[in-house]
Parts: sequence; structure tokens; C-alpha cells
Amino acid sequence: MTPTLPDTLRDQLRHLRLNRLAEHWEDDLKEAARQGKSHATFLGYVVGEEYRLKCERARQQRLQRAHLPEIWTLETYPFARQPKLNRKAIQALYDSLDFLPQHRNIIWLGGTGCGKTGLATSFLVQAIHRGYHGRYVLFAQLIGEFFRAVADHTEEAVLKKYLSYDPLLVDEIGYAEVEPVQVGLFFQLMQRRHRQKSTLLTSNLGFAEWGSFLKNDHLTAALIDRLTEASHVFNMKHCVSLRAKLTPDP
Repeated sequence: MTPTLPDTLRDQLRHLRLNRLAEHWEDDLKEAARQGKSHATFLGYVVGEEYRLKCERARQQRLQRAHLPEIWTLETYPFARQPKLNRKAIQALYDSLDFLPQHRNIIWLGGTGCGKTGLATSFLVQAIHRGYHGRYVLFAQLIGEFFRAVADHTEEAVLKKYLSYDPLLVDEIGYAEVEPVQVGLFFQLMQRRHRQKSTLLTSNLGFAEWGSFLKNDHLTAALIDRLTEASHVFNMKHCVSLRAKLTPDP
């Protein structure tokens, strides 16, 4: 007969947040008896299951905190429809994620609908799956936060928040008009992340066009210099617009 879990022990397990063991105590003991597992093997199994569940919960929390509008993976990208895109280089970066410990950026430039956001998001998701804490933010949203931060004098708090993520994905650079103070804060953020954290960026404008919305030629040149130094840049201007949306992960 399988021993019933005493209430005192159940409470202790829940206090220790070993909820899986508290819920499956009798089932685990029955399975251990059926398979004739030793005490050491049984304990190893229980600890392993608790560890697996805690890792999965942590992964789900990282995904939630990344504020992703949709979850993409590289497997959903239709490379067959973009034969001029360097699939081998993108796949190698995606599989290794070595740009993260090297603190290198990845930048995707190209027209609307060619899949820049899908590719960048898939890299962010892959990093989160591997244990990194990342964040997605639209450029327009980031600029809006800078605007509000200037108004209430919380610029440093906002900068520290976005400095904490590795990687940070800034999507759709160029879709917002910005004031000089916002340009300065964006430059500060990128400068302070330089060689410390990795940043993923997408833009529908080529670098030569960034001055049109940043409105400061010297700062624009310095910003591009910081972003592109030792970075991976994928020019997708030759890629076709994808009429069908990529299929996000469930």
C-alpha cells in the first residue's frame, strides 16, 4: 500500500515550492515501486522533475516579460522565397548565439514586409529559450518613453531598465519623428550598451536615410558608427515583400 502524503509534509513541500512533488507524491511512489527503483534513483527523478518544471516556468516568465507581440522561430521564415538572403550566415548565428557573449549587434535593413521583424524576433526568442533575459520594444514606443522620462526627470531609470536586457530588440527604427533630446537619450542607450550587451535592430531605412528622422548629422554618424562596429548587418533591400504572414509559434 502506497503511503499517503501527510498534511504536515504537504505543507512543507508547498512552502519550499516543490508543488509538483506535493501533487504527485502517491503517483511517484507507485511508479517507483512498480519499476523497483532504488531510493537514490527515485530521489534523482523527483529532483530532476522539480528542476525541469522550475526551468520551464522561468522560461515562460522570461517570454512574458519580453513583451513580444508574437512569438516567432527561424523555422517559420520562408527562406525559399528570399533566395538572395544569406540563410547560412543567419542560421549559424541563430544556432550558436555567439553574438551574445561577444556583445555584438545584429541589424536588419529592408523594406516593409520582407520579414525583418520575424527574423529579429526569432533571435530574441531563441536567446530567451537559452536562458537570457531579453526585451522587445518598438522604436516609437522607446522614443515615447524617453519623452515622458524627460518630463518627469526619470531618464536614468529608463536607461537603466533598457540597459539590463541582453538582448534588446529595437524594432522599426525610422517610423517616428524624434526631438533632439530623444535622439540624445537613444544615443546614450546605444553607447552604454556598446560592447557590453547585444542589441537587435530593424529598420526600413538604409543608414544613409537615418539623418532624415534623427535630424542631427553628427549624432547620426556617431550612432551608426557605434551600432555597426563589429556587428552583423543584413541588407534585405533586395528581398521581396512577403504577402503571407509568417506563422508564429503557438
